[in-house]
Parts: sequence; C-alpha cells; structure tokens
Amino acid sequence: MFTHAKKCSLAVLAALACGPALAEEFTLTSTDIAPGEFMASAQEFQGFGCAGGNLSPQLSWSGTPPGTRAFAILAYDPDAPTGSGWWHWQLVNIPVDVRSLPAGAGDPGKQLAPAGSLQTANDYGSPGFGGACPPQGHGTHRYQFTLHALSQTLDLPDNPSGALVGYMVKAHSLGSSTIEALYRRD
Repeated sequence: MFTHAKKCSLAVLAALACGPALAEEFTLTSTDIAPGEFMASAQEFQGFGCAGGNLSPQLSWSGTPPGTRAFAILAYDPDAPTGSGWWHWQLVNIPVDVRSLPAGAGDPGKQLAPAGSLQTANDYGSPGFGGACPPQGHGTHRYQFTLHALSQTLDLPDNPSGALVGYMVKAHSLGSSTIEALYRRD
C-alpha cells in the first residue's frame, strides 16, 4: 500500500518525467557590463563634455521565448534630468537567429549590427548607440539595457521617436531581460 506522501511523490515524479520540458530562462549577458556595476569609459559618450569611447557593449542572450520572430535592444537612463529619461540606443528587428552582438554594434559606421535590423535615433539625435553622459555632479545614473523577444518584426515610420519605438517594442514583447549598469561623472 502506498501512503498519501508516496502517492504525491510519485505524482510529482510522473509530472516531471512526462510533462513538457522546463523552458530555459530568457537571459541577457555581457562581457562589457554587469548588473549593478559601473560601466567603463568605453561606454561613455563622446561629446556634450564627455570624452569616452561611445562603444555599445557586447551582448549575448539565451532562452528565447516560444513564438519569437525578432529581438530588440533598448538602452535607457531613467535618471536623466529630463522628466522623461533618456534613450541611449534602440536597435530593433534583430533577426530571430541572432544570439549576440559584438561590442561596437551600435555604431552604424562599423556595420556590425545584424543585417535587417534597424537603429533608430537616440536622444542625442543620431542613429545608433549614444553612451552614458550624465551631468557632472548629478550622481549615479542607471543604464538599463533591455532585450525584448518580439512576436513580430516592427513596422515603423521613418524617423520614429524614442517613445513610439518603446511603445511598439513593449506592445509586441513576449518577454524581456535587463542588465542595469551604472555610470557617474563627478
């Protein structure tokens, strides 16, 4: 005779053995930035009083949600003293078979972004990556690099605003993963 505990244990084991495989977690990683860590000057903007390398970080991901048709990377500073934050990078329509971006992919001149993807204008006014450049003495800012798995490629008008791109990405996001890095200029 089986006790109630043994019956429950057998039921759990059967569910694990016969049920669908557990999905891998959707995860964003980088060799250049880390959660809660300060970014290097390589990720600092070049201009507006900043003299960094303006280099987008290397990014990799795994655990793609089912139904994903494309990816998007959004880099955003919610601490910018604008009342609406600051868009540093919006790279959308990354093909579904891509799983990483090299450092510098945010520079349209280097042509390192995947074919078919689109880099929209950042809040500095140019397409591609615009690095960190918080006002001197303004304290530590958070830089949220968020990867979204999209249910479709995005159909955007010419020169879309950062807010419109953000809206469209979130409207079609099946899941996301974020690395929140830090930067400050004293």
